[in-house]
Amino acid sequence: MSPVDTKSDLTAVENLNVAYEKIRSEIGKVIIGQEKVIEQLLISLLSAGHCLLVGVPGLAKTLLISTLAQALNLKFSRIQFTPDLMPSDITGTEIIDEDHASGKRGFRFVKGPVFANIILADEINRTPPKTQAALLQAMQEHEVTAAGETYKLDEPFFVLATQNPIEQEGTYPLPEAQLDRFMFNVYIDYPSEAEEHEIVKSTTAVLSYDLDRILGAEDIIGFQQLVRRVPVSDHLVEYAVDLVRATRPPEKGAPDFIKNWVNWGAGPRASQYLILAAKTKAILEGRPTPGPEDVRFAAYPVLRHRIVTSFNAEADGVDTLEIIKRILERVKERG
Repeated sequence: MSPVDTKSDLTAVENLNVAYEKIRSEIGKVIIGQEKVIEQLLISLLSAGHCLLVGVPGLAKTLLISTLAQALNLKFSRIQFTPDLMPSDITGTEIIDEDHASGKRGFRFVKGPVFANIILADEINRTPPKTQAALLQAMQEHEVTAAGETYKLDEPFFVLATQNPIEQEGTYPLPEAQLDRFMFNVYIDYPSEAEEHEIVKSTTAVLSYDLDRILGAEDIIGFQQLVRRVPVSDHLVEYAVDLVRATRPPEKGAPDFIKNWVNWGAGPRASQYLILAAKTKAILEGRPTPGPEDVRFAAYPVLRHRIVTSFNAEADGVDTLEIIKRILERVKERG
């Protein structure tokens, strides 16, 4: 692919920046604060990645995703994950259909809610692994196989999932294989005091807001292809790969704290996502190519859910954020 240097591409970059600011503005009509979370969510979407939002109840995780869906001219489905949810409730099911003219009966596949552009998987860890796995093929291959037939999903396709970290009773932790399919693990923290004042004032008054639809499917697909054409230097790719390889205990030259605190490190998908996120962030800020600061920005949401800590880390009171911080301090750019 040619780099982003043609007149049409430069125009597309300008259009993307305008659309990006408009989307942030539309979301800001409903969501107060959380600018960093919104930025990470939009970077994930423009990189064609899925996103897992983690935060305690009441921090507007679901509202944020549904608001984003309203600002995009895309088909949206919300799936409330519960312990009794079945795989067919997600992918669809076959029903017996009768032809009234001939009287013949046959099976007809009725598509489930996964056949949309944006999927809100609400409280995804409340359903058993068998049902969680119903999303795996859709997230990776963007297709669904049911009753021996394979159905392609419409593009673009995003899964935006929410999860509460403090409610463990009646929950099923996501397996690492599914976690790895999420580009970003975005942690939503409590609002500031000023933001909380504004939230309470705005949500206890008369609610009235209309959101403009900023981008459609073709626009988003075009911007995703534009991101892929952003050039990136070899030394930045080496830096991203070095960061990811430093998370693996068996790796030659792995730091002692990794060998002590980590059971499993991140796989190659993490390196890919670091570069994609860096490209997207750079182009959204009007820069022609990403730098090391963009990779470091992406390190926390990309690596947070891909590092499996050991009992030693738990005993020492060390979490994945501390490990990522130490890796960023330890691993330097080449050259």
